[in-house]
Amino acid sequence: METIDKIKQQIADNSILLYMKGSPQFPSCGFSAQAVDALKNCGEAFAYVDILQNPDIRAELPIYAQWPTFPQLWVDGELVGGCDIIMEMFRSGELLPLIKESAANTEAE
Repeated sequence: METIDKIKQQIADNSILLYMKGSPQFPSCGFSAQAVDALKNCGEAFAYVDILQNPDIRAELPIYAQWPTFPQLWVDGELVGGCDIIMEMFRSGELLPLIKESAANTEAE
């Protein structure tokens, strides 16, 4: 499978997906750790892809997403953004309803 096809499949298969460095249990960078903390505080399960273990995705995703940095949060097939946007949305109260709505829609399917 081509890398772009793999990325598209991951995004399609996971309503809440975080491309990050490391894992939620052991983030490998501070930005990924902040994003994980914000998502965990929303109280819903989320999928992740460790880009350090997937150099092909690390190379191709910024081109596909037109977003140069990691982490990247995707919700319902749409790029939400990176760490700064995730944290801003978390602090303003915008992230929680977005995550809750996505999780509820996924459960209803």
